[in-house]
Amino acid sequence: MTGRFVWLLSVAAVFCALAKALEIRLFLFVGLLLFLVLAYALISVLWAKNTLRIRCAAKETRLMRGTEAKLEIEVGVKCPLPVAPVEIAYHFGRDTGFVDSPVRGFSAASHTVTYPAMHVGTMRAGVLRARVSDIYGICQAQLKALPDETILVMPRLFSIEKPTFAVSDEGKSALTRSTEDNTSPEDIRAYQPGDAMKRVHWKLSTRRRELLVRKYETPAPPDTLILMDCAEIEGAESAEKAAGLRDALCETAVAVAGLQMADGSPVRLPLYGERANEFASDQAQNLQLLQEMLAMQTFRRGEDFARVLRMELKRMRRTGAVVIVTTRLDASVVDAVSAIRRMGPSVRFYLVTWKAENEETRPYVTRLQHHMVEVCYVTPA
Repeated sequence: MTGRFVWLLSVAAVFCALAKALEIRLFLFVGLLLFLVLAYALISVLWAKNTLRIRCAAKETRLMRGTEAKLEIEVGVKCPLPVAPVEIAYHFGRDTGFVDSPVRGFSAASHTVTYPAMHVGTMRAGVLRARVSDIYGICQAQLKALPDETILVMPRLFSIEKPTFAVSDEGKSALTRSTEDNTSPEDIRAYQPGDAMKRVHWKLSTRRRELLVRKYETPAPPDTLILMDCAEIEGAESAEKAAGLRDALCETAVAVAGLQMADGSPVRLPLYGERANEFASDQAQNLQLLQEMLAMQTFRRGEDFARVLRMELKRMRRTGAVVIVTTRLDASVVDAVSAIRRMGPSVRFYLVTWKAENEETRPYVTRLQHHMVEVCYVTPA
């Protein structure tokens, strides 16, 4: 009901009362006409409300940052009486919008609404409410919200320089020494100049009267370990700037992983956030899985990043290169990164910040460079 309904009901009652008191048929006609209008408005709204059907679905539930999220809304009604266009209130996250959907008889109308997916993360979208009104605007009825759709906005790729393994090792020699098993040859082959004499299979060579050497299993290539800070974002003055730093964190990690996996190099990315998880793969087609995992990170209640760096020291024997992506740089982080570098792998440090030239972080950057750590700045786009 609306105020207009109560007002017209009062007017209709007054005209009927005057017609009875003054015995003027015109007043009775006007009063009955108003009652008929009110009855038509009430019946048409109730009929339309009970037969109204709304379907809401996201066109894509996985999309890249910078594209548009699309929500398809279909409105149908089975009411022969004319009603006003159905007002649909929808939302993308905290932002709302409205669309008027005209309905006639047993027809249905479809609408597609769009919203720019500006930041990485999960976004809820759906219909908040639907309002049905008669053609006179006398009566209104409202339907409750529909279940929301969850849309994942994934980090996009950008070009970076490929991380390199330690110059003295190239990430392979130490791994070969640590994993090669001289007691488990994979195959036998003919001797070639330069082969170590300790690999000669003397018994088999004597039997066949030619030099044969043991061929060992090829050791797996070293891992590229990506350590991304999943704790609270630092260095943001507003929620919008914090979202920009989050985008840069995720997209830098994805860029490194995609570049390494493109040539079959194994990548490991442990996530110590509110949703703890770990990505490990050497297949480029699995990059979308990593993008989805990063999009679902909340960047709340994560482990202290300096502690994360210290916990990952145990992986360094098998790691050829370490890429660190964070928004924080302090003494504890510098000490942990320096310890990783002393373990042997090459280290690249990405500092995601809005202020690349910062006097507060410059001494820490100098200390990292002193320990042969490559420091790069990433500014959100």
